[in-house]
Amino acid sequence: MTVHMARGKFITIEGGEGVGKSTQLDILREWLSTSGREVVFTREPGGTARAERIRELLLEQSEEPMPAVCELLLMFAARATHIENVIRPALARGAWVVCDRFTDATYAYQGGGRGMDTTQIAVLEQLVQKDLRPDLTLLLDAPLDLSSARAQGRNHAIGSADRFEREQRDFFERVRGVYLARARSEPQRVTIIDASGDRDAVAATIRAAIETRLQ
Repeated sequence: MTVHMARGKFITIEGGEGVGKSTQLDILREWLSTSGREVVFTREPGGTARAERIRELLLEQSEEPMPAVCELLLMFAARATHIENVIRPALARGAWVVCDRFTDATYAYQGGGRGMDTTQIAVLEQLVQKDLRPDLTLLLDAPLDLSSARAQGRNHAIGSADRFEREQRDFFERVRGVYLARARSEPQRVTIIDASGDRDAVAATIRAAIETRLQ
């Protein structure tokens, strides 16, 4: 008799620069570690040795301009190896996977920010992911003035900013616009989290969303 493991849950955390994703992921890691289940925390682009090397290519400052289509293909190249080598195996063995950004970020950054054709993104999404979609996406959202100030403070503290963080305000306005539009079009999957409040209030909202939607 074959015993089939229940598939794990796939949670993605999305949002622009400075919305507090890293802080909330740390709190979430601590909370979920007490759940008694296996939870895999990962990120995009990245999550495997190969995908992390692709991430370095994507984020580094370079003399050679990166065409938007090159950026898009690198994102999905990293995603392909990440899905097959980390995400699918973890879900298959019943683990929960929590991923810092996923394909919504590609629609927001490459589609919105860079102005790329979303039908091309959708073709790559289907090619690379097949039927894989997040069970729950938590979109951390804050007014741009607040998130920009937070991001600038963080970058100043560490003394650097990557290729995306150096973009202009209108780029991030387009990114935020696409994120919110996607949340409105898929309310059954995406929960908008007001990230403008204090750390603990935001964390409580995230916990409530996970308990309501997935438990």
